Formats: sequence, structure tokens, C-alpha cells
Amino acid sequence: MHTRERILLEALRLFSRKGYDAVSVEQIADAVGVKAPSLYKHYRSKQDIFDAIFEETAKRYGAFTDSISVHMGDSAQDLQVFHSITADGLVEKVKSLISYSLHDEFVSQFRRMATIEQFRSPELSALYSRRYVTQILDYHKELFQRMIAAGVMRQEDPGLLAMMYASPILILLGECDRHPEREAEIMDALEQHVRLFHQTFHLEPPEGGGTLPRRHSGKGAGSMVPAESGGAAHE
Repeated sequence: MHTRERILLEALRLFSRKGYDAVSVEQIADAVGVKAPSLYKHYRSKQDIFDAIFEETAKRYGAFTDSISVHMGDSAQDLQVFHSITADGLVEKVKSLISYSLHDEFVSQFRRMATIEQFRSPELSALYSRRYVTQILDYHKELFQRMIAAGVMRQEDPGLLAMMYASPILILLGECDRHPEREAEIMDALEQHVRLFHQTFHLEPPEGGGTLPRRHSGKGAGSMVPAESGGAAHE
């Protein structure tokens, strides 16, 4: 592993345990096994390291979602995936993403860091709300609007549907973080929620497959799942 990558991993490990402000550049350098001046050859400052952690998290999470055919940040493209998805298919995608969020060490530590820092930094508090609440709800609202227009979802308020769908998933993800020994039980509850939501609100595509609305670019936090990355960096 290159020194630049080790710096990110050790910095994230320290940030996720102690918080951003409590960690010095010297402590990061010690954890990596280099002197502070050597660390500055790779990153200009602690802020620069922090910014790189955001970029790396986005890269990793995006690569994973692409691998399971979930097109992050584009509800129009995601409509092609979710237009006729079965309950089994939706459960599989959601459980895969939750499992990845829990067990990928980098992504998991990023979420822990963001959780800690939301109570210490106004900037991180705003970032946490944007990434783990606002963007997720806005994205699903837009996706559900498209699904309703395509005739594959019940005619209900898409904003309320987004809250009904995403909120239990985020709650259960947090429960897994706090009680990892209960993961199997929590994943069963997640599956029941997703199946009930699909059964209640998803409709079979119109006869002949229906006509999907014209595709246009849409930006959001993720597809039917919690987001882990992006947003403004720590100030």
C-alpha cells in the first residue's frame, strides 16, 4: 500500500475514534510510521487529508453501487432499474448496500466520523443532515414521482413515500452500528420493511410494459439506499 493511501486510512481511523479536532497531523504521521514533514509531501494540511477522505469514500461507494447496477445520483436512469423490480430484487439490492455500508471498513469509519463530528462542528452537522437526511429524501421523492408517472407506483404524495421508505432503513442501519451482534435480526427486520413497502405501493407495469417518461439528468444521494459520501468538506 502506498504511503498516500496509508495516510488516509490511518487518519480516518483516528478521526472516527477521536473526532477531527482531537487528532493532530503528528498523530496521523505516527500512526503511519513517518515523520510529519514526510506527511506534508503528500497532503498540504489536515484539512487536505479530510477532503481526500470524502473523495475516496465517494469513489469507493460509487464503484460498489455501479457493480450492482444501481446508478447513483440519477433517478431518471434508476427508473429503468426499479420500473419492474420484484420484491426479491429490491430486498437483494437494499441488503447488499446495507451490508456494504456496515462491513467496508473505509465507508463504515466514514459514517462513524460523520456521526461524531455532527455534534462538534456546524459544518459537519449541516453535511450530516444533507447527506443522511435531505438528499436521501429528495432523491427518493424524485424517483417515486417518476415511478408514479410511469404507472408502477400508487398515486400517493412522493415526499411522504420517501419518508416512509427511507426512514426505517436509516434507523436500522444505525441500530446495526450500535449493536453489531444483532445484525442478523436487524437485517430480517429490514427485509420485512422493504417487502411490505413493495407490496403496498409498487404496481405491476402497465400491459405491454408501458412507456417510461423521457429521461433527463437528475442528481441525488443514491438509489433506494443510504448515501455515504460527497458534500462540503470540514472547515
